[in-house]
Amino acid sequence: MQKLKEIISKIEKLDHSLAEETQKRLDNLTKPQGSLGRLEELAKRAVEITGNVNPPIKNKVIFTMAGDHGIVEEGVSAFPQEVTPQMIYNFIEGGAGINVLAGHVGARVVVVDMGVAAKIQNPKCKRQNFKDKKVNFGTKNMAKAAAMTREEAVKSIENGIEVFEEELVNGIDIAGTGDMGIGNTTASSAIAACFTGKPVEDLTGRGTGISEETFLNKISVIKKALKLNRPNPKDAIDVLSKVGGFEIGGLAGVILSGASHRIPVVIDGFISGASALIAYHLEPKIKDYLIAAHCSVEQGHKIVLDYMGLKPLLDLDLRLGEGTGSALAISLVEAGIKIMTEMATFQDAGVSEKVESRK
Repeated sequence: MQKLKEIISKIEKLDHSLAEETQKRLDNLTKPQGSLGRLEELAKRAVEITGNVNPPIKNKVIFTMAGDHGIVEEGVSAFPQEVTPQMIYNFIEGGAGINVLAGHVGARVVVVDMGVAAKIQNPKCKRQNFKDKKVNFGTKNMAKAAAMTREEAVKSIENGIEVFEEELVNGIDIAGTGDMGIGNTTASSAIAACFTGKPVEDLTGRGTGISEETFLNKISVIKKALKLNRPNPKDAIDVLSKVGGFEIGGLAGVILSGASHRIPVVIDGFISGASALIAYHLEPKIKDYLIAAHCSVEQGHKIVLDYMGLKPLLDLDLRLGEGTGSALAISLVEAGIKIMTEMATFQDAGVSEKVESRK
């Protein structure tokens, strides 16, 4: 718990002292004021988060964290649990969607086993893009008991912090979150229902593409888990321990650590949103360090983003996870920064500025 307390204590209120200077800089570029919309907003956010008038954007890192969920015993997913370790190997080998999109935007992917229900033992996993931070071999079935102990919940967050701190040595200018774990939309819906107070039906989607029968069962199972465990929305660790997942806790740790180092964190879809809820309820100031990549097809995602006051950049009907939305959004943040730092001013380019209307 000490590591978590230390990181939280380092998270500062966002500094707006450079806002006016940055806005003037953007307004003096060779374009009508505000004409590049949210790209200008992203540049300004990057300056405020980093405290740097020329925010670096070279080192882009996406943390794809994996964990299994005991709740799959209840038949809530269209895919079997063995898909989780299989996808770990796919990530490591560079064959997944996140690998393609991360490569497209020049980001490196860090794959983390937070709680996969199998031992990842392929020798190829000794590569630098894989980290073993396993808390346990999957969570318990939250429809029958708490998903994990309180100690495990804290450890999952602290392991996420540890991963971020270790990778920071290699340089991180912007971070993205991603996930993998069969059953994790079920846990995310339970977390979202607990914190937002919204009905489970409004927060539950079809995940990997489940049937109507499975969907209705999923809603029933989430309600059962919440009734049994009674997670306390005023205690984020309690919520995570009772209805969460190890990868969800790990991503919360990444978010907290990123904010403590004044590094922008781009959050992916619904599972990353649930992780952000955990981090937000541990330290509300993290909200200002977050950039919402997109709005997922998962219907609860919009509710989660609205709850935290985050406006997504993209709406592409994505529901893969892995950090795919984060990768695409990081490219937009980079575009905004490059507009601010590389575009000529009216004076530099010898272009006439806007003529004030004559009376």
